[in-house]
Amino acid sequence: FAGVCGDEFSILRSPQSVVFRDGSWPIPGERIPDVAALTMGFSVEEDLPWPGLAVGDLFHRPRATVLVTVKGVDKLPVKGFSYPIENAVPLSLDSVANAIHTLFSEETPVVLQLAPSEERVYMVGKANAVFEDLSVTLRQLRNRLFQDNSILSSLPLNSLSRNNEVDLLFLSELQVLHDIASLLSRHKHLAKDHSPDLYSLELSGLEEVGKRYGEDSQQFKDASQILVDSLQKFADEMFNLYGGNAVVEVVAVKEFNSPLSRKTRSILQASQPKKENPYNLAYPYNYDYSVIFNIVLWMMIGLALAVIVISYNLWNMDPGYDSIIYRMTNQKIRMD
Repeated sequence: FAGVCGDEFSILRSPQSVVFRDGSWPIPGERIPDVAALTMGFSVEEDLPWPGLAVGDLFHRPRATVLVTVKGVDKLPVKGFSYPIENAVPLSLDSVANAIHTLFSEETPVVLQLAPSEERVYMVGKANAVFEDLSVTLRQLRNRLFQDNSILSSLPLNSLSRNNEVDLLFLSELQVLHDIASLLSRHKHLAKDHSPDLYSLELSGLEEVGKRYGEDSQQFKDASQILVDSLQKFADEMFNLYGGNAVVEVVAVKEFNSPLSRKTRSILQASQPKKENPYNLAYPYNYDYSVIFNIVLWMMIGLALAVIVISYNLWNMDPGYDSIIYRMTNQKIRMD
């Protein structure tokens, strides 16, 4: 296929309600957010003629979508379905996050968008309470690695060094993956509510390792294998926390075709849902909608039946016998 590079879009875990087909169909890089939106049951502006995603169970949508973008490598030997990416461009799940805010504003879902190496984080809803202890700055990430319960105590470093800044940046991103699953496990009730959750993570530590040592170095090979194992473990943990009802996706991109340009957000920003509707979405409703709909429906039916019965009785009424007005009038006429 023309324009298809070695970049890959992989599905590590997905529930039975979301059907991915095994094949080598290339997917445009700019349509990957639409795949995430469709798997969660949201509509998109344009149809997606991509055979890799089939129609699943529309009444049982995933409770969470996790998208991990790995920069600096075009392929990762992960388990699951993999598809080549055509025209890899910077990914943004802002449209999916806005759809969640609009449709589930009263439920305060968990929305987390994080790029540790750039200190870029965006938390909305219950994410501020769940991940308030999550390390997000480079200083916090470095200090977190040298704590007693960090991954350094259990992770085989092989040729990587804990004294090198590039290696520590790579390991700190793996620490973030571990901490996200660990913090969420303390709030398991959030993974069982009705509102869908969204996680978007961007990892560039492997890219820095490749620039520092070279892609043919032993350090890069060890880092790639450690990353694959960590991603697979992270996918299994998130999948199990959501009761087998979560989609975990990985995008491996060697280099984006256009420069990354995104709106800057402050650390731990807690913004309110926007009042505008720039994506022409449906009117926002929650799970009380069916109750209110039934109350209004049956009340209108009852009032309509009452009007019909009253109108029928008035139409067939005998003015001289049934109406007290005509009866009193007739008596007054007789007295006069």
